[in-house]
Amino acid sequence: MIEKHLAKLRARDEVSAEEEQVLRALVSEVREIPAKTTFIRAGQRLTTSTLLLEGLMCRYKDLSDGQRQISELHVAGDFVDLHSFTLKRLDHNLMALSACKIAVVPHERLLALSHEHPHLTRLYWFTTNMDAAVHREWELSLGRRSAIARIAHLLAEMHVRLGLVGLTHGLEFRLPLTQVDLAECVGLTPVHVNRTLKLLREEGTVDMQRGRVRILDLARLHAIAEFNPQYLYLESEPR
Repeated sequence: MIEKHLAKLRARDEVSAEEEQVLRALVSEVREIPAKTTFIRAGQRLTTSTLLLEGLMCRYKDLSDGQRQISELHVAGDFVDLHSFTLKRLDHNLMALSACKIAVVPHERLLALSHEHPHLTRLYWFTTNMDAAVHREWELSLGRRSAIARIAHLLAEMHVRLGLVGLTHGLEFRLPLTQVDLAECVGLTPVHVNRTLKLLREEGTVDMQRGRVRILDLARLHAIAEFNPQYLYLESEPR
């Protein structure tokens, strides 16, 4: 049930068979969330955290006029709100962009883990630090990258993150985002996103249609984005 989560962790550190059983025992139940459902809202008091098993989720915040900014995408294997364990409430919303399956992890079980399994505690601390690194990279995109570089960087990042959990087929992967969703990720209008995707396709860099991405020239995509995966901390070492 949590194989993709284990794959994500084991890409960065060793997880023993005993520790694997501890992680499996964290889950209290499995739920399904329909697409386009906001299932946690900012300020809501939380006693559980959410591990994404299948689908695509996002963190987002809205302005009073309805404008939305997506601040991170989550793929299968991600703890989408592990930080709620210590915060107890979120300052942002969580939404299922596609139909999703989640594992519910009670905070009381995370508390027991923090007392009894220091290595796993450090590993989860590492994952929240890595979340912050992703946020900083997105901030750089929003503040300084050009429109084409913003989109190229996001697609390059998702190719790596989905590949870690076995959800790519070479240079192709499923990314069920509408152009409105993508616009809300990169801080552009849907019209601008449409034009930029058309340019990437015409230049032979990437083709994104109907929720599927096909990278045509990986080196060019990385060059446009100035993509350096160092912020994803892909090396495996003791945490």
